[in-house]
Amino acid sequence: MLDKSHKHVSCQHCAVRKDSLFASFCEDHVNELNEQKSCAFYKKNQGLFLDGSFPRGVFCINKGKVKVFTRGEEGKEQIIQIAGEGEIIGFRSMFSGEPYKVSATALEECNICFIAKEDFLNMIDTNTSFRNGIMRELSKELSERAIFITNMAQKSVRERLACVLLILDDVYKEEEINLTREDLANYVGTATETLIRLLKDFKEEGLVEIHTRKLDIINKDGLIKLAGN
Repeated sequence: MLDKSHKHVSCQHCAVRKDSLFASFCEDHVNELNEQKSCAFYKKNQGLFLDGSFPRGVFCINKGKVKVFTRGEEGKEQIIQIAGEGEIIGFRSMFSGEPYKVSATALEECNICFIAKEDFLNMIDTNTSFRNGIMRELSKELSERAIFITNMAQKSVRERLACVLLILDDVYKEEEINLTREDLANYVGTATETLIRLLKDFKEEGLVEIHTRKLDIINKDGLIKLAGN
């Protein structure tokens, strides 16, 4: 279990800052960031923000994974992103001044830092390299989101599952992919029963190994070929 005291980690000693949009900060900016941010421990399934609420600031994931999702008319989730350590979520809505169009929930026990809207926007105004990094991130996300939507619309369920597993392999890095079958199905955009059947097929085809609900990719090249990437 995650040590609850770990939530007090400082920006100066944050192991994932080098992988975040704050990587370019000089010592003075890091010290300022550390003074302005607050940290909190999130339990599994605890919400960060809800669709329709107004953004109060941004969330930087120090430890853990967060799902970002929308809900259809019947309440079914469509996961659009699994965010991991070092990622900042919730900042896109601040630029539009509109309520969140998505919700975010902790997938596991998480340490998450929060930076108030005014402080975050001030960083963008006064730090050129940070502002440029935000612009690159928004451009990258727009491109990735367009590819994701195209994949969801044009690929078969088998191909979509292969695509999603490759995305998750990048998010989880050296860890086993650890998602409920329902969450994985909601990411792929299919029924849970269909997802379970396809995972069994993937296992028999030597693409993945399954350990209860956790997954290991053992043939990445095979998944890439199947996904059409």
